[in-house]
Amino acid sequence: MGRLEARPTLLTATESRSLNNSRMECNDSGLVTRTRAGDNDAFRVLVERHSRPLFRLAYRMTGNQQDAEDVVQDSFLRAYKQLARFDERASFGTWLYRIAVNCSLDLVRSRKRRNEQVARVPPADSEADDPTLALPSRDPAPDRLAMSGEVGDRVAAAMTELSASERTAFVLRHFEGMCIEDVSRVLGCQPGAAKHSVFRAVQKLRRALEPLVSAAR
Repeated sequence: MGRLEARPTLLTATESRSLNNSRMECNDSGLVTRTRAGDNDAFRVLVERHSRPLFRLAYRMTGNQQDAEDVVQDSFLRAYKQLARFDERASFGTWLYRIAVNCSLDLVRSRKRRNEQVARVPPADSEADDPTLALPSRDPAPDRLAMSGEVGDRVAAAMTELSASERTAFVLRHFEGMCIEDVSRVLGCQPGAAKHSVFRAVQKLRRALEPLVSAAR
């Protein structure tokens, strides 16, 4: 399967009806079923539906726009190839998030092996450089709150010191606003383990910020 781009040729009447029908389908599971049956337009709807939240996640995990775009592309390619193994009783979005997390971590590990600088989660006040701010958001994200200047830099640096599970859990919980149960599903662990990963991440970040807090007293 090549890159997920629009076809260069015009849609025929049959293809147009198929695409319109796919757009009318609200259930991810139904779209997955149709994709398995050979309806590629149904998968195109899934891509359109999930690409923006997936990009936000990938950008927070990698700290780089180009890397995030690559992660999104690779995630959809992996999802398409592995669609036969997807359990339609599960959430397609959660399953896709898990794939994106793994793609992001693979990229970060590869970067480390090449002795490149580990990705940093950009400070929230870097609005001019943050492409996620141009994307629609259901709720005000925690990263849009008053974390700025030296505090933002310190948090970004501290994020690079978190383990893979801690970083993932923290991004999902505090940047994506997921509940612990959903975080655990993405991580493939029990809610208690996911909660503990978030707790460890928060503790490490608090320790990183302690010098700034003390100086402000």
